[in-house]
Amino acid sequence: MAKPKPVVTEYRNYYLPPSFPVFMLTGDYWRLSDVMSPRLHFHNCLEIGICHSDYGVMKFYGHETPFREGDVTVVPRNVPHTTCSAKGTASLWSYMMIDPKALFSGLLPATWKNYDLLSYGFSNFRYMLNREYYPNVYQKAMMIIEEMKAARPGYQLVIKGLLFSLYVEIYRIESSETPDSLETNSSAPPSPSGIMPALDYIENNYMQQFSIEDLADMCHWSPTHFRRVFHEMMGISPLDYLINTRVMKSCSLLCNSSRSILEISGMVGFQSVSSYNRHFSEIMQESPREYRKRSAEENEFAENLSVLQYSGWMYPEKLSPGQENANTGKKPAGQD
Repeated sequence: MAKPKPVVTEYRNYYLPPSFPVFMLTGDYWRLSDVMSPRLHFHNCLEIGICHSDYGVMKFYGHETPFREGDVTVVPRNVPHTTCSAKGTASLWSYMMIDPKALFSGLLPATWKNYDLLSYGFSNFRYMLNREYYPNVYQKAMMIIEEMKAARPGYQLVIKGLLFSLYVEIYRIESSETPDSLETNSSAPPSPSGIMPALDYIENNYMQQFSIEDLADMCHWSPTHFRRVFHEMMGISPLDYLINTRVMKSCSLLCNSSRSILEISGMVGFQSVSSYNRHFSEIMQESPREYRKRSAEENEFAENLSVLQYSGWMYPEKLSPGQENANTGKKPAGQD
């Protein structure tokens, strides 16, 4: 009997400017394919998605959850997922990538420890919020999208206020012990709570030196069991995840500082610049020097920047001929 193919999981990093840590993906380009991706992916930030048309399924840790027009998705960082439209359709989406801790610094109550809305921090996390049951969430999300598109004077201040209102609304929903509707919770995917201590430690201490055994101890497992469960949940080994995190963190330094590549390699935790160069090239398909040069030549904040050109997406979907969008002539973005 043949072994099932392992699920490949990708780490997709977004650079969110410290002055306004928000990134939006919207427009007709974001019609998602009806071909289910063989890969799940996870982000380094909170993703809020809005389905504008059609229906389909999302996978969280390989567990399928249906979506339809009007749904708002809440996907915390480090949650492997993908989206697929129903056969013969191309659902239209908008996405907001945000860093709540940075964006709402000084606004959030000190008692709210789970700034990133990490799913394991809530007893009954809802990844999918339907417009019928949560109309305020949908309305606020749409207001943010329209404000972002218009980009009128002071729009960042307005968006920050709207995002804060939306964030508080979502936090209230996720903190509720009793689900508002059995339907909204009937397909809850499994929780990655067992490995979250390790994921959080890597996020906050990637620049330090520590062993896989140290991470296993944090999860109260043997190293062998920890490696197996981590790979099952994330589709990547703990060591590869740590290396990916370090490489992605270095991308921001390459783009936004004049520090040497040698300095940056040490700042993100690599013990030699040769090791850093090798891993960076393997993951990003170009050297740190080439990446820095290319990034300097691009306007990373241009509204027409395709996510398939965005440095955090390492392996964008390659679709078969005939799947181009009929209106734009572009290929759909694949699966989010």
